Amino acid sequence: MTTTQDWVAGARPRTLWTAIAPVAVGTGAAVLLDEFRLLPALLALAVGLAMQIAVNYANDYSDGVRGTDIDRVGPDRLVATGRATPTAVRNAAFVSFGVAAVAGLALVVLTETWWLLAVGAVAIVAAWGYTGTSRPYGYSGWGEAMAFLFFGPVATLGTLYTQALEITWWAVVASVGVGLYSVALMLVNNIRDIATDTIAGKRTLPVRIGEARARRLFMGVVMLPVLCSIIVAFVHPWVLISTVVALPSLLVAFGMRVGAERISMPLIFKALSGIGLAYGLLFALGLVL
Repeated sequence: MTTTQDWVAGARPRTLWTAIAPVAVGTGAAVLLDEFRLLPALLALAVGLAMQIAVNYANDYSDGVRGTDIDRVGPDRLVATGRATPTAVRNAAFVSFGVAAVAGLALVVLTETWWLLAVGAVAIVAAWGYTGTSRPYGYSGWGEAMAFLFFGPVATLGTLYTQALEITWWAVVASVGVGLYSVALMLVNNIRDIATDTIAGKRTLPVRIGEARARRLFMGVVMLPVLCSIIVAFVHPWVLISTVVALPSLLVAFGMRVGAERISMPLIFKALSGIGLAYGLLFALGLVL
């Protein structure tokens, strides 16, 4: 019988910061513009968290029924380990998508931003399409690009727009920095799984470009958000407080460069999760100050 602990683990709490950071930055931007609205901010957060949980369950289900998680290197999955039936995990994903849809609909109605209904629908389709279709884009190397788009610009700028009804150039730059950390997190997982993904026919970006290039790509991706902070700081200097993540980011980049033989991937994953969350919260604080 699947326990509550199993379901919590299946939701992968360590990835939920990817939903929190963009909402924090988007809300910080709204505060700076004197347009902060609490309820839209909370609804945007509910959408982001529900979508991330839905993606995690959907990925667990789809990879599990395909058998690509049997020799998994990372954390155990519900379907692959038999801790939950495929139907139960699929239903958990659908419920999470439903929560995201209801929260999103409430956000659109409250703010009268009706065109965002289309954005939400595309986001749900993209979330399921990552591994859930007959031709999942996650199996052809597009996972990182979609993670950047939806957990960077879409989430950050969507949060800002539903409060301020405008988008600024510096908010776009900020959204790039946030999205890059989501890309880095996915790269950690996919670099770790290169061997098993290759056997399973899962052509992720690291599989397609090779491990050495993927590690170098990670190094660039994890450092570029600092540049985004510096650019925005020219108009909002307090944003520079987010650059305190530069040193830990450099250490994580070095850890990836020397290889998993000397520094474990789980350690890099945990460190990056803390860095990504800290970056988003500090960037938001810098905007508020």
